[in-house]
Amino acid sequence: MEALAAAGFELDALSEEQHEVLRALAPEELALLVDIRGRLDAAAPEVQAHADVAGGALF
Repeated sequence: MEALAAAGFELDALSEEQHEVLRALAPEELALLVDIRGRLDAAAPEVQAHADVAGGALF
């Protein structure tokens, strides 16, 4: 969970069940999730308005 928080994931908004799914990730899955988040952040506009979006844990 620390790696996800460090990568910018909003973990406080997730349910306990979602936390369990994340805790059960294999190291390769965790690395992939963090990589995808980084690539999404890199592709986002430099200044982005705050909005509620589907999948808010990723954005």
